[in-house]
Amino acid sequence: MTGLTQELTQSGPAITRVPAVEPVEHRIVRSTTKRAIDVLLAGTGLAVLWPALLLIAVSIVLDSGWPPFHLQERVGLNGRRFRMWKYRTMVRGADGLKAQLAHLNEAPFPAFKVRDDPRITRVGRALRRTSADELPQLWNVLKGDMSLVGPRPPLAAEVEHYDERARRRLSVRPGITCFWQVEDRHANGATFAAWVERDLAYIDRWSLWLDLVLLYRTACVVLKLTGC
Repeated sequence: MTGLTQELTQSGPAITRVPAVEPVEHRIVRSTTKRAIDVLLAGTGLAVLWPALLLIAVSIVLDSGWPPFHLQERVGLNGRRFRMWKYRTMVRGADGLKAQLAHLNEAPFPAFKVRDDPRITRVGRALRRTSADELPQLWNVLKGDMSLVGPRPPLAAEVEHYDERARRRLSVRPGITCFWQVEDRHANGATFAAWVERDLAYIDRWSLWLDLVLLYRTACVVLKLTGC
C-alpha cells in the first residue's frame, strides 16, 4: 500500500492535468457507485459511533455551554450552498473575533486557519487533535451534501475569490478528506494554487481505488500510525 500511496501523493502540486473524456454512461455508473459507498459507510459509521457522538456533545456542553454543534454555510456541488455540521471547538461567538486574528492566518488565502487559535476551547483542542470534530459531517454525507472523499467545502466568501480554474473544485461533491488532508502541506507549498492543484488532481484522477487509498491514509493520519 505504501508504494501506491507515494505514487499518488508525491507527483507534486504544480502539474497541470487535463481531464480525460469518458462516456456519459461510465460517469453515471462511477458516480452512482461512489454515492452508494458514501451512504453505506456514513450510515454504518453513524450507527456504530452514536454513543461516542453523544458523549462528545455532552462534553462540549459541560465545558463551554450550549450548543455542542457548529453549523456553517458552505458551498458544495455546482455552487449549491448547504449547512455543514461540526462539533463546536471554539468559544461561542468565535466568528465575530475572526477579524482580530487575520494577521495570524497560516492558511493560503482566501482560506483561514490559525494553528494555536486562542478561540479554541479545552475540549475543542482535544477534538481537533483527533479530527473528531469532523464526525458530524457523516450526516452531511448521508444527506448527499458531501462525500467521504473530495475537495473540502469552501465558504461563500472564499468562492468569491475563485478564478475559473479554482471553480472546478465545485464540479464534484465536497468531501471530509482529500489529498491535502493526508499530505505534508508545508512540503507541497502552502499556497492556494497548490491547494487547488491537488484538488484538481483528485478530480481528474478519481477512482474508487483512489478513494479507498485516501480513506486509508486519513485513518493513518488520525491514528498517527507510521508506515502508511
